[in-house]
Amino acid sequence: MEANLKPQLIAIDGPVAVGKSSVGLQLAKRLGYIFFDTGMIYRAFTWKVLKSGISPDDKDKQKLCELATRTEFDFIPSKEGTLLVVVDGEDVSSKLLRPEIEALVALIAKVAEVRQVMVSQQRKLAQRGKVIMAGRDIGTVVLPRAELKVFLTASTEERAERRHKELLRRGENSSLEIVLADLKKRDAMDINRAISPLKPAEDALIINTENLSLEQVVDKIYTLAVNV
Repeated sequence: MEANLKPQLIAIDGPVAVGKSSVGLQLAKRLGYIFFDTGMIYRAFTWKVLKSGISPDDKDKQKLCELATRTEFDFIPSKEGTLLVVVDGEDVSSKLLRPEIEALVALIAKVAEVRQVMVSQQRKLAQRGKVIMAGRDIGTVVLPRAELKVFLTASTEERAERRHKELLRRGENSSLEIVLADLKKRDAMDINRAISPLKPAEDALIINTENLSLEQVVDKIYTLAVNV
């Protein structure tokens, strides 16, 4: 099928540590698309919040909103096929997996006013065309008109195993029990937040990744993409 007949926008949603980034990056390479993990923009803004010294608690919602509206984001393609996140002219991509950001990103991301600003930034990025975007609310909120929507699932235990192995590869020491407890907490926050809760779009294809390899998941979505 001709490339211009493939979907211009592909949305990949799902809970934390389900493999959205790995799947999205591999799929983008096969299709020749740009891949963007929207969690990175929330992490980038969390980095800015920490740098600014603003408290992420409920009392400072107005300050968080003001900071979000005056922060300049840019997205630059890297050699690996991902997009580097630039905040106020500084490439912060290498700083976004730090534990202090991991600890606060979900709290900041649930602030409605912050999400509105971030969604606007994500939609601007989607205007570039041929984009695969991964997150929690891409198919439901950010890109509801995406031609292909996928929602990845796996049990909390399976996702905790994956995240634990990832942390060990990074040289971070954390027990599986702590990782599992953190994922359950993150899931509860994502599912129950008032704005943009985690849920599949009505027209999303749900793929359980638990017994599938990365390549098998990518193959499934690739087949869907070239047959849309």
